[in-house]
Amino acid sequence: MTRVVSIYLPYLATDRIRRADPDIPADQPIAIIERSGSKRWVSAVDVSARNAGVRVGMQAAKAQALFGGLTMIDADTAADADALRRITLWALTVYSPIVAVDAPDGIVLDTEGADHLQGGEAAMLTRLANQFRAKGLTASIAVADTWGAAHACARAIKKETVVVPRGEAAHATGRLPISLLRLPESIVRDLRVLGFKTIGELSATPRAPLALRFGPEIGRRLDQMFGQLSEPIEPIRAPEWIEVSRAFAEPIGAAETINKYVGGLVVQLVSELQRKGLGTRRTDLIVEKVDGTRQAIRAGTAKPARKIAWLTKLFRDRTEKIDPGFGIEKLTLAAVITEPLGEAQHASSLVEDKSEDITPLIDIFGNRGQRVYRVAPVASDVPERSVRRISAAAAEIAETWVHHWPRPVRLLDRPDRIEAIALLPDHPPASITWRGKRHRVKRADGPERVFGEWWTRDAELTAVRDYFVVENDAGERLWIFRSGDGVDPETGNQKWFLHGIFA
Repeated sequence: MTRVVSIYLPYLATDRIRRADPDIPADQPIAIIERSGSKRWVSAVDVSARNAGVRVGMQAAKAQALFGGLTMIDADTAADADALRRITLWALTVYSPIVAVDAPDGIVLDTEGADHLQGGEAAMLTRLANQFRAKGLTASIAVADTWGAAHACARAIKKETVVVPRGEAAHATGRLPISLLRLPESIVRDLRVLGFKTIGELSATPRAPLALRFGPEIGRRLDQMFGQLSEPIEPIRAPEWIEVSRAFAEPIGAAETINKYVGGLVVQLVSELQRKGLGTRRTDLIVEKVDGTRQAIRAGTAKPARKIAWLTKLFRDRTEKIDPGFGIEKLTLAAVITEPLGEAQHASSLVEDKSEDITPLIDIFGNRGQRVYRVAPVASDVPERSVRRISAAAAEIAETWVHHWPRPVRLLDRPDRIEAIALLPDHPPASITWRGKRHRVKRADGPERVFGEWWTRDAELTAVRDYFVVENDAGERLWIFRSGDGVDPETGNQKWFLHGIFA
């Protein structure tokens, strides 16, 4: 069943201005001013201005008198729309193949089947909110069965995210104001005059009198919100994307027929990529059905690719997930992320060369939703800072680790607190207790002293760690350290931690 995510950007205009000028202080109130002839009024405010009492619709002179330090900037609706379009294109390349602008201040995504890859819908929405916040964008996010329900809930919630359970759209939206039904303002105004306040009150009213007075729009929006009428999401497209499509006079539905035409589209796409000297990194297959709904399959590659056989295999391995319904009327294949890719010359030989390229394996794991990466060295003596994740297909890095002491094969994300019995300052522990289990130390090596990086944090100016490799009675080798040099309390609190496990 389709699940739709609505991302509401309540401060899009002011966030755009802050992103364009990072020197604006975070606590500086900003108001966007709209003009019409000699009239000037507030069309948007940020959080600081709203907390100061400035409201949308307020006269500009009144707003300035209310708060003298208010920064007033002329509205630029074209720039706001362009910013929203660019954010939507970015969201399409990152989150889902079906993403559209929900003008004037939102984005809508079809995330069918994507939530399980991110730990469920709640975790997925939290990740979305965090990523938007990291880009300087305030977002309220909701997921529901329909576009209309998700749109309304995202604009009504007081918290950052909300998950509307499946089949609960009517219950979740019943008490929301009718202004969230995406009706023309004139209809909303007339409905309020008639005494309608909530969507629930409107949905409980017989349709015939409403249709007679207001036309079919109210019934259409209610049916779309409650899932009784389909509302397809038309994915946004960029003019520079390479895209090929095939429309059918008669709908298709058999798996072998779908695979046949997908293979033909891949040939066309590769031809265009080759003509432009490009390779695709991410390709979307959009399936349009006769009932107006869409389904999408995304295939990614670790390196730019344009091999017909490999791209065809990536899609054929997943076309079984396509539900043709009453039939498919159009297939579209789009390369949404491309990179330059030159021609490669292959030597002719009767002896099959041994291939050490693991890129196909990386592609298979990646398209199953698994994260594949490599670990690269970083110039740092602090263990948790000495590694970083890089793309699994990234070029070889010349930098390497330089350590005179052995390092464990497994490094914990965070050092785990342990209890230790040891003679200070330089002796290894005689025993340690980790997670309630006591380990008698049979052999030990150390200490290896690691100093803090004062240029990273002031608190590390005098910080010291003393690392030991210890072996218990069972032969397990553990990497432990004491915070501090065992003498000066300024160097650490003298507590012990487990930081790694050897093979």
